[in-house]
Amino acid sequence: MTGSPIWHPFTQHGLGEPIPRVVRGDGAAIWTDDGRRIIDAISSWWVTTHGHGHPRIAAAIAAQAATLDQIIFAGWTHEPAETLAAGLCAMLPDALTRVFFSDSGSTSVEVALKMALGYWQHRGEARHRILVLEHGYHGDTIGAMSVGARGVFNRAYAPLLFDVGTIPFPDNPQTTYDALDAACRAGAAAFIVEPLVLGAGGMRMYPPAVLAEMRRICAVHGVLFIADEVMTAWGRTGTLTACEQADVVPDILCLSKGLTGGAIPLAVTMATEPVYAAHYGPDRATMFFHSSSYTANPVACAAANANLAIWRDEPVRERIATLSDRQRTRLAALSRHPRVTNARTLGTIAAFELDGDDGYLSQRAPMLTARFRDAGVLLRPLGSTLYVMPPYCIGEDDLDTIYAALAEACG
Repeated sequence: MTGSPIWHPFTQHGLGEPIPRVVRGDGAAIWTDDGRRIIDAISSWWVTTHGHGHPRIAAAIAAQAATLDQIIFAGWTHEPAETLAAGLCAMLPDALTRVFFSDSGSTSVEVALKMALGYWQHRGEARHRILVLEHGYHGDTIGAMSVGARGVFNRAYAPLLFDVGTIPFPDNPQTTYDALDAACRAGAAAFIVEPLVLGAGGMRMYPPAVLAEMRRICAVHGVLFIADEVMTAWGRTGTLTACEQADVVPDILCLSKGLTGGAIPLAVTMATEPVYAAHYGPDRATMFFHSSSYTANPVACAAANANLAIWRDEPVRERIATLSDRQRTRLAALSRHPRVTNARTLGTIAAFELDGDDGYLSQRAPMLTARFRDAGVLLRPLGSTLYVMPPYCIGEDDLDTIYAALAEACG
């Protein structure tokens, strides 16, 4: 064996590409072991909301680690989890009454799918079909891959994936509505969507009215509506959740990434009372059979509680609005470049395509990633899609540096 024993995600080690060592993070930047400051233009894979090393979150983690670091959550409880559950119920729609903890976006989706299937099983109705939106991505565990787009990402695991019903992306909304209505009439169990923007699917965006109509169709047919807000929540789309913009309340809501401000892994799956009630009763056979060793880890819950306090006490929404305006202004200027197509923004997300139809495995994306790194910017294109999704604390100078690097990449 040569080199480090670490096997990195989404990395072909056989290409010998450099892997910088990061030693510190502060605000909107990270530092490498050779002393370079790198602007984190994608919030370290969309998780870091308030900035690296936020003092309130760091202090909460340290205090909790010294008090209670871990405890089994099956049949036991603790204050950080109870406080967090109450805080989430207070911030989010009243109908979402139940909070189930897990540890990542993928597992929050797995939990949601199991809740939906358990709901119909315990009601005595034979509904098993899961509907998905074309080009979606929901994670890399087996269930999450099953409800995501099929391709090179999961081709090797195809024998493990279950069949789903795919609803066309709403380039033509009426086509989407008709397909969803027909699939719901056939007796589907649930429909899972990324509200307003499909992240890994290329930052594809659609308007709130479409989300509202898809929700309405599901409600008419009694099909459970699952909102995967793992990436879109916590201000990324301009509001606390993307569903808020469409006045949509899902039956099941998945949250992670920014739940702890991005500091430590934690996820929740929130459900309405009917979903919980279907699993409730004196029969142990109808309990919800899901857990992990670190369910509702106290340290992670403490970090999330600090995040909720920041949302309550600090002008987070104003920071998001300011960043959104700054992104729109800079992208509008960049969009005049002849190689830039389909420039779009939603909240703090800005995206565009660089001319060409490169797939995810093309050489252009890693070449651009290296160029951005050399320019002191962490950006990771999705094929020909380039996007900026920085922490909310980012300053004007750093944004200027990011967009200068993007302009240089356009040639």
